[in-house]
Amino acid sequence: MNDLALARALHVAAVVVWIGGVSVVTTVLLPMMRKLEPSRRPAFFAEVERRFRPQARLCVLVAGLSGLYMVIGLDLWDRFASAVYWWMHAMVLLWCIFAALLFVIEPLLLHRRLASPGASHSDASFRFAARLHWAMLVLSLVTILGAVAGSHGFWFG
Repeated sequence: MNDLALARALHVAAVVVWIGGVSVVTTVLLPMMRKLEPSRRPAFFAEVERRFRPQARLCVLVAGLSGLYMVIGLDLWDRFASAVYWWMHAMVLLWCIFAALLFVIEPLLLHRRLASPGASHSDASFRFAARLHWAMLVLSLVTILGAVAGSHGFWFG
């Protein structure tokens, strides 16, 4: 059972760093960026992203692999057939969204778009990015609260 305890510990640590980073970007860095000249925002954000991207990618991979390991090791597949375990679906959905953003959408689409001549660095683009971060943070927190409460029997009356 030590391997499952290690998987759980790695899973929690990865989620703390991953979603903690999303929280810092959303609640600290993006509001700071709002005070910058619009032309300086892309470079500032790119520098922050360059430093956090490897951490975020590693954490998303560790969370996904450790989560899968626990589902297999504890034979939890049947939970996906029941709405009572809604947080299991939420964790997978959240992981899929972030994995797609970090490994597909960002490198293949966003970097090219933002680096292209005449790329939009407008206030509207900035507001959209801020709203997207807030939506992802709220979804993440709801998922975390649901998973912790659910894994301790909260949803079972």
